[in-house]
Amino acid sequence: MAKNKSDALHQINIWAAGGVIINQFSNNGNKVLICHRKKENLWCLPKGKPEDGETIEETALREVKEETGLDTHIIEKINEINYIFLNDIGKKIHKKVHFFLMESKGGNIQYHDKEFDNVIWEGFEVAKTLLTYENELDVLEKAIEMVPEE
Repeated sequence: MAKNKSDALHQINIWAAGGVIINQFSNNGNKVLICHRKKENLWCLPKGKPEDGETIEETALREVKEETGLDTHIIEKINEINYIFLNDIGKKIHKKVHFFLMESKGGNIQYHDKEFDNVIWEGFEVAKTLLTYENELDVLEKAIEMVPEE
C-alpha cells in the first residue's frame, strides 16, 4: 500500500482475479491445478486482468478457462493478495488479486493457452513445494483448509 499521499499519486492501482481449482480423484485424494511458465521458470495459480465491464467473478472464471482449458464454477472466495512492483517504464504498480475456490465441471487441460507450457493436476503437498510465489502458497493453504475432508 502507499506509504503517503505522494506515493498514492504516483502509483497505478490494478486488479486481477483467479482461482484455486480443486478436483477429487478416486483413490488419489484431492488435487489442485497449477500452471508452469517456462520463460520465467515459475509455477503459479491461474489468474489475470479483467476485460471491460467484467465483475471480479467473471474475470476469474474467464481467466481460469483461458489459462487452463477448464470450465469451472466458483465455490467461494478465498481471499485477496496485494503486491507492488515496477512496470517496464519504472512506474509503481499496486496489484490486488482476488482468488476463488473453484471446482472443475468440464473441459480439458490440454487446451490451455500458450502463456503456459504446462498445466498439471498435483497433490496438495507437492503443489505447495512447486509454487513460486509465497503469497500464492498462502492462498493455496487457505483453500486447502476450506476443502471438506474426503
